Formats: sequence, C-alpha cells, structure tokens
Amino acid sequence: MLLKKIRSGASISIDLGEANPKQRLFYLSRTLYTAYGGARGGGKSHAVRVKALGGALVNPGIRILIVRRTYPELQYSIIEPLFRLAPPELASYNGALHALSFVNGSLIKFGHCSAHSEAEYQGQEYDWIFIDEATQFTYDEFRTLGACLRGTSAVEKRFYLTCNPGGVGHSWVKRLFIDRDFHTDPREPERSEKPEDYSFIPATVEDNDALLKGSPQYLQMLSSLPESIRRAHRHGDWDALAGQYFSEFRMDAHTAEPFAIPQDWACYRAFDYGLDMFACLWIAVDFEGRSYVYRETRAKGLIVSEAAKLMLSMTPAGERIAYTIAPPDMWSTQRDSGQTIAEIFARQGVELVRAGNARIAGWLSVKERLRLDEGGVPQLVIFRSCRGLISDMLSLQHSETNPSDAASEPHDITHAPDALRYFCHTRCLPAVRPEPSCFDDDGGEEDYDAVMTGGEAGGGYMCWQ
Repeated sequence: MLLKKIRSGASISIDLGEANPKQRLFYLSRTLYTAYGGARGGGKSHAVRVKALGGALVNPGIRILIVRRTYPELQYSIIEPLFRLAPPELASYNGALHALSFVNGSLIKFGHCSAHSEAEYQGQEYDWIFIDEATQFTYDEFRTLGACLRGTSAVEKRFYLTCNPGGVGHSWVKRLFIDRDFHTDPREPERSEKPEDYSFIPATVEDNDALLKGSPQYLQMLSSLPESIRRAHRHGDWDALAGQYFSEFRMDAHTAEPFAIPQDWACYRAFDYGLDMFACLWIAVDFEGRSYVYRETRAKGLIVSEAAKLMLSMTPAGERIAYTIAPPDMWSTQRDSGQTIAEIFARQGVELVRAGNARIAGWLSVKERLRLDEGGVPQLVIFRSCRGLISDMLSLQHSETNPSDAASEPHDITHAPDALRYFCHTRCLPAVRPEPSCFDDDGGEEDYDAVMTGGEAGGGYMCWQ
C-alpha cells in the first residue's frame, strides 16, 4: 500500500506494506470504539502503526496518543518501526517528549500506563487514541484514557484497541466487544454504553500472509502450546483463557438492582485502607444469612481521620451498623505517633473489629458465598450501583506464583475485593426476626378463666416463660 504526500511541489511515496483483509476493515472502521485481534499473529501492532501514520498524514493538525502498559514494549513494537516508516522530510521524533511531530502540524504522542500513572493523562486532549494490548489494562484505566478523547478539531474522535485473550482486562474487553453485554443506566443515560459505538474485528494468524511466509514455524509454535493457551492464542477463543480469579462471578446471578434495605436486617461495614486507596463497603445480611453489598466508596490520598469522616458521612443518620471490619494492620503501632490507626478511627467515633488476614482462606470464603445453590441463588449479591467493586471482581486475576491466591497487581483494583474478603472471613450474624407477641392486644374484655388457665391450647403456649 502506497501513500503519496505532496510537499513543496515534490511527491513523496510511503510504502506501508500490503494490508490483509482484516486490517483493511480496521482501517475503514468508523465506530467510536474499534477493537482488533483475538489470536496472536494477526498483525495488530502493524495495523496500529499504519492507521496512526496514515491518520497523521491525511488529517493535518490531528493529535494521536498510542499507549502500551510499559514504555519498553512501546519502544520495541510501535516507536522504532513507526519511525522507520515515517519519512524524515515529513516527521521528526523528539525522544524527550516521546512524540513524533509532522510538518503539517499533526502529532503522535507515545505513552505508557503503569500502575497509578493514568493520572498523567488527565486534562490532555487527543482526536484518536490507540491502546495496544488492551487486555493488559483495567476498565478504569480504559475509561480514564477515554476521557482524553476530546477537543475542538473537526477530526472525528476514535478509540482503537488491539487485544488477545487473557490479562487483567480480559473481562471488560470480552464483555464489550465479544459478548456485547452493555451496561445501561436509565437514571444517567450519558453513562450508558451504546451498542452502535463498539465493533470488533477478529483476526488469526491465517489472516497474516506476510507473517506466515516470513516465519512459517510460528504457526507450529502456536499449535504446540498447552490446550487452553493454544485455544486462546492460536484460535482467539475468549472462553479458553480468562485468568479471572472469580471465574464463578456472573452479572445475572451476583448483581441486583438497588432496593431499600429493611431496617431489621443486620448491617456491617468493611474496609481496606492505604494512602493510595481507601475502599469501604456497606453490607447487609438478611434473615437467611444472604449478604448484600449495597453501598461503596473509594478515595485516594486520605489520611486516617479523613477516611473515618468519609465513612461516617456516607452512613445515613439512623442506619444501624453492627460493627466495622478492618484489616489487622490497623492495630500496628505507628512509629511517628506511637498510636494505632484503629485508635484514630475510634476517636472519630468508629470502633473497629479486627479481621483475619489469611488470604487464601479469605478468598475461599468469598468463593463459597458466590457459589450458587440448587436453586441458582448465591449467598452474596452486589448492588449494580457498586460499579467499582463489580469491575474489580471481574478484573482480579490469579497470582502468577500461587494459583490459589489472587494477584496483588494492579494494586488499585485489590482494595475493594480485600474489604469484601475481610467481611466474608469474619463471622457476621444474620438478621433476627422479631418474635411474635404472646398476648392479644386488641383491647377487648378478658375472660377470667381464659387468663387463669390459659384457655384453648394455641401458639401462645410456646412463648410462656
């Protein structure tokens, strides 16, 4: 594929290679969000390079952002090959700014998004955004980067993603682009996900003739992988390699629309605290022992007293909390003050109950509550208004060193699940039904014999003290 540009009366031809049919679909897609990939070897990174370069040359002044999880990955797979494609007469690379500038005013910015670095992109504006290997990103990171998709230019805003099954973002990518399971919120229509905004272009190694000709052994390598990995990487099977720690979590079974919590249900709070994130859950337990997570909050950068005040401010007056469950490190003495975090919470009016910190046993307690009984009903339900916890539950992966444990990275998605783990691993009593009254209080005249002898045998005898 040749792209010709005219500069100062001279014609410059740029050889972008021959696009395969799936790559052409990617180049021509006009939906707001376009995902490309599935199996390995489908030519994803090349498609990103060509689409970005073509967009920069054809649309003067366009601002483009290309992101990968780490900068070394970006340098090897995107920056160096793209720099070789871009003629020096038309573009120059600034290594300090990690940007490719074009003589027509266009800009391609290269960035990475390691843990907690997504804040670096706040306030920036781009016309096109690319995430290469999107399943390595959390849903919140995807949405944070999406907030940068804005500006006053006439260029149509587009978000392009490449992806393979597996990784921390497997669940949300599969939900949006494979299952097409979109979240809607009638109360906040602007937050609803619109099906017409999302398109997926599946590709396998068979679609990439250039790779098969240049590396014929690559197909054999993919075919010799272990069964589940082979199904994912060779054939792009999104059900083969989820890596999701809570694989039993189902939106239809484990979430519910919010409802008013009955006053006689037992209510608890559970939280995880750190300066990087304070996450607190409010959980109600009904008469049968079923638990409902009905409220959540999370905030970054709070000192202990601020976290306690936030917790109290979000607990309505009159809402009775049996107790608040906290991680055991809240009782560790602070070197600078000689006091514990639990003492600071107590001074703010929040008495804490210490949770166990056995990780695997705690996670198994969560899984036990997620288990469906014969009627398909779990012992743990999360209100759909608790979007953060649901997203974290879907994103949490298995630990690479201990498959029985959950991964501790990315760290920002572990706080709310940890709070849930503390609750599930702590003995919390169900609500107690009020006992029926033993006396008839209809105001009628009492019969002497009935009062003295008890009258006819009935349910009241069961209440006699």
